[in-house]
Amino acid sequence: MHVELLYHTPDPERAIATAARLCYAPVGAAELMETMSEERMRSVLATIMRSGHYSTLEHASYTFAVDGVSRALTHQLVRHRLASFNQQSQRYVKFKDGIDVVKPSTIAANADAERIFDGVVAATEEAYEKLLAAGIPAEDARYVLPNAVETKIVVTMNVRELMHFFDVRCCNRAQWEIRQLAHKMLELARPTAPYIFAAAGAPCVHDSCPEGKMTCGTPYERVDRDAVAS
Repeated sequence: MHVELLYHTPDPERAIATAARLCYAPVGAAELMETMSEERMRSVLATIMRSGHYSTLEHASYTFAVDGVSRALTHQLVRHRLASFNQQSQRYVKFKDGIDVVKPSTIAANADAERIFDGVVAATEEAYEKLLAAGIPAEDARYVLPNAVETKIVVTMNVRELMHFFDVRCCNRAQWEIRQLAHKMLELARPTAPYIFAAAGAPCVHDSCPEGKMTCGTPYERVDRDAVAS
């Protein structure tokens, strides 16, 4: 899995604080953006995060390039509806040089399971190539491809949706592959907005676990945003 932060709103914390402050300021957003002090900006951000006025977080966005993940992962990822996606097409991209797949570690660690997995992938690859050779369009030949097939996707989310994504996908109970993706995305995003993302992650990072009897029992270490960012 390779994840790259392609682009984000310049100075996202200032952009968010400006949008929030505009509601109560007699001057325009452009002037606020230029003149707001760092201390005032931090104060506004603290009010936003403590009060839950998260609509202002929607004024900053992030775009990630994600390579080497499975279709099983992207089927989960695109359920985050307040995001934009562009994914490598299996209609137009023909896999003529073999099929790359994501192999779960539980399968790789079990010799018998790995033989079964590799056998299915090899049979699938052979069937796919034969269908293409028979003149079957790629958009129809792809019906034999497994969820394990690697894919590439570009993802854009605003900060509010990113916070929600980290909330549910950094949790220990999230599926392992998308959990890895969420942690990599958070590692890339956090340095760009250290105060906002200081306590981002699974709910147990900043609050109590909502999973009830389904809890993993091993929560992440609690983070105090103000202490981390001070």
